[in-house]
Amino acid sequence: MRKNLLSKVKEKFQRYVNYILIILSIILSISLMRNILRIRNVNDTIAEEEAVVADLWKENEELKKELQILGSEEYKERQLRDKLGLAKEGELIVVLPDDETLRKLAPKSLEEEDSLPDPNWKKWMHLFGF
Repeated sequence: MRKNLLSKVKEKFQRYVNYILIILSIILSISLMRNILRIRNVNDTIAEEEAVVADLWKENEELKKELQILGSEEYKERQLRDKLGLAKEGELIVVLPDDETLRKLAPKSLEEEDSLPDPNWKKWMHLFGF
């Protein structure tokens, strides 16, 4: 009877140990899956940030090229001529007035009249010979 009781206790103990192992396995599996998902998300984030860094490197290179152009003597000279109206020694600067003033000063040609064009009904009448 003692062996029988001892075997029953062993069986119950073994059953509890099995349940505990199953529960621990489930908990560890869930934890492992969560960690795998976190690692995937972090890898995706890293890839996105690497793309951003690559874009920033390209932009930086373009800005360096632009800075080199803006620092050149040719660009500075062009800006001095265009924006400030400066010239080299011995050069002659011709400043033209705006378009409206030029039209007023220019002689009028015979083709150019200050009258309004014929209305459409007159054009139709002329077309049909009336």
